[in-house]
Amino acid sequence: MDELESIRQKKMHELQVKLEKKKYPSTPVEVKDASFDEFISKYPLVIVDCWAPWCGPCRTLAPVIDRLAEKMQGDVVFGKLNVDEEKITSVSFGISSIPAMLIFKNGKSVDRIIGAVDDNTIIQKLHTYM
Repeated sequence: MDELESIRQKKMHELQVKLEKKKYPSTPVEVKDASFDEFISKYPLVIVDCWAPWCGPCRTLAPVIDRLAEKMQGDVVFGKLNVDEEKITSVSFGISSIPAMLIFKNGKSVDRIIGAVDDNTIIQKLHTYM
């Protein structure tokens, strides 16, 4: 009977983990100066895409971010910060060229990726922090 109980507990734990992961957004979250600190602290691993509507490489990167947000749901949460509208956060992180992606682990800045890169480059960088 102990073995059966152990299997049941393991399955219950797996189900809980799966349900928790579904609470993560599967699309990028729009981030504002006012909500930035709360957003990066809410999830264990966050990447914030700093972009602007006039930026061609940013528009090239947008579908990559959308795909990864869905593919990595439950492991990473993606945010989007419009640097033209949210200047306080942009300046505080020294964003001088876009696209720039800021990576946060447990609310702390740990890395960044500059430029329009492909899915694999982002995934490889994120796996460092998973």
